[in-house]
Amino acid sequence: MNISFIGGGVMAEAIIGGVIEGGVASPEQVRVGEPVQERRDALEEKYGLKAYASNADVLEDSELVLLAVKPQTLPYLLPELKKSLRPEHTVASIIAGATMKTLTEGLDHKAVIRIMPNTPAQIGHGMSVWTASDSVPDATKKATSQILQTLGEEVYVPDEKLIDMSTALSASGPAYVFLFIEAMIDAGVYMGMARDMARKLVLQTVLGSTELVKQSGRHPAELKDMVTSPGGTTIAAIRAFESGGFRATVFDGINAAFEKSKELGR
Repeated sequence: MNISFIGGGVMAEAIIGGVIEGGVASPEQVRVGEPVQERRDALEEKYGLKAYASNADVLEDSELVLLAVKPQTLPYLLPELKKSLRPEHTVASIIAGATMKTLTEGLDHKAVIRIMPNTPAQIGHGMSVWTASDSVPDATKKATSQILQTLGEEVYVPDEKLIDMSTALSASGPAYVFLFIEAMIDAGVYMGMARDMARKLVLQTVLGSTELVKQSGRHPAELKDMVTSPGGTTIAAIRAFESGGFRATVFDGINAAFEKSKELGR
């Protein structure tokens, strides 16, 4: 499949690396439109693809056009691409807040895919949620699924409102986890532990706990109870967390992200 990328930033590179290493497309089938010369040179050298300063130059012979630019660029990008798109193109977007309506109307183009990945895609452990318009060919949907599988796990949803929910939960989610990891490490330092040691303990604890939930298939509450002995250290920590409104704060934070995602799409 011939794939054109509009934008050559971090997430675009993650997908480029995934499709080439995963054999979904060869370097000769990948083109990138990127305004920064240094970035173009870096992508060409690393992946053996062709990168261009003009977006129009990357569209020739492409089947899938993937938009990977900042949201503030979209109002300028859509009119530009509208002039060059052909009926055989399918446009996919990873732009936060860019709804299917915004894309189809702004491009005057019916075959559109909306994807919400997250940053662990950079190391092949991402979570991508996506949806597609009825005009997208089945073969392109299958190829999109294959592309996203090279980045980690993927879920197709028929209802676009689940994309905004996914934005709040999984796309923004790594930041919440990083914040918790940082707080745990700092707590170790506060108690008197060397930061390097605290970091190692916390990272392995978070990684191991996640894998235990996945591999055991048990509810997190059940696993939590297995660690929590009567009158022990864990229940003392949990009580302190709950006294500080831990769960309510997590609920409120994720819901705030959800509301912001909907606002960006209006």
